[in-house]
Amino acid sequence: MSNTDFAIAIEDLTVSFDGFKAIDGLNLYIDQNELRVIIGPNGAGKTTLLDLICGKTRATAGSIKFKNIELTKMAEFKRVRLGIGRKFQTPSIYENLTVFQNLEVSFPKGRSVMGALAFKCNDEVKARVQVVAEDIMLADRLDLEAGLLSHGQKQWLEIGMLLMQSPELLMLDEPIAGMSARERELTAELLQRICKGRSVIVIEHDMEFVKRIAHKVTVMHQGKILAEGPMAKVQADPNVIDVYLGH
Repeated sequence: MSNTDFAIAIEDLTVSFDGFKAIDGLNLYIDQNELRVIIGPNGAGKTTLLDLICGKTRATAGSIKFKNIELTKMAEFKRVRLGIGRKFQTPSIYENLTVFQNLEVSFPKGRSVMGALAFKCNDEVKARVQVVAEDIMLADRLDLEAGLLSHGQKQWLEIGMLLMQSPELLMLDEPIAGMSARERELTAELLQRICKGRSVIVIEHDMEFVKRIAHKVTVMHQGKILAEGPMAKVQADPNVIDVYLGH
């Protein structure tokens, strides 16, 4: 399989902070339309890996190719334009705007100055908001102030704000933290819906949740990949049990 077939191909990726290698010669390949979950103990480098893909952190060495385009020297905003969306652990929504307005302001306005000038809340945007609101289970909450949503619904809204930009790669850092059991179930369904037509990378600690959603699991340890494959295979791996699942 050539690298052009992957949504993202990461090779020999390394990042050092004061001589400490947070990511150490990492190789990772993610298919198009794949939902990949990354697990591992704290300090394994999981969040740093997402930081490197989205451009928040610069790589010391190695290559990150998205749609066969090299990202390592590219500015963060350009990566967003290419189709990379990232959700952090704490939701950043506009609490005093409605759900509709939160989604509307997230629509990429023509991606140019002329486009922005010509932009109005037209039918295209309204249609997109409607589709995304259905996906994130907030279609009946569009007029509600976002601050009044439950914790889980705020997380979904933030995912929706990213979906408004039609990303081809979506990265989510612990999306179910603080959610009720029912919200977790609904989030699993939500993730299975949105990985049709895009690749999704999820960092998660909850093994039951991982089992429900992952096409493939990558286990990280000390900035390297310890194991990779279907959940059943990874869970049975003696190295994984030793450094992670055993605790």
